[in-house]
Amino acid sequence: MLQPKKTKFRKQQKGKVKGNASRGFTVAFGSFGLKALDTCFLTSKQIEAARVALNRFMKREGQVWIRVFPDKPMTRKPAEVRMGKGKGAPEFWVAVCKPGTIIFEAEGVSMETAKEAMRLASQKLPVVTKFIVKPDYNGN
Repeated sequence: MLQPKKTKFRKQQKGKVKGNASRGFTVAFGSFGLKALDTCFLTSKQIEAARVALNRFMKREGQVWIRVFPDKPMTRKPAEVRMGKGKGAPEFWVAVCKPGTIIFEAEGVSMETAKEAMRLASQKLPVVTKFIVKPDYNGN
């Protein structure tokens, strides 16, 4: 699963996810993309499950790019622990996903194959998504 090799600080505040994506909102590498239409925190497990579903349907043809990276640690306290006594230990990593963020890109397969693969991948994600095509895609 995806996670940073090293970070400056072990724990972060949650913060607010406001506004639309100001970067990573255009299809840059492939011809097809999966765009988020809502805000969410994508965990590394969800990204990996979607990637596996995408690659499995595409039968490892073409190429897939993951455009988000989980670099924010989320902490949890153990079950049935009283309040106080500090912040919990880091449990998993999330990627902050704003509306308009491209999550996956694909190339090297037909549009029908890419559309179905992206649909299967989107079912693994906790956010409403949309299949998009690069504006200069010519269909070859």
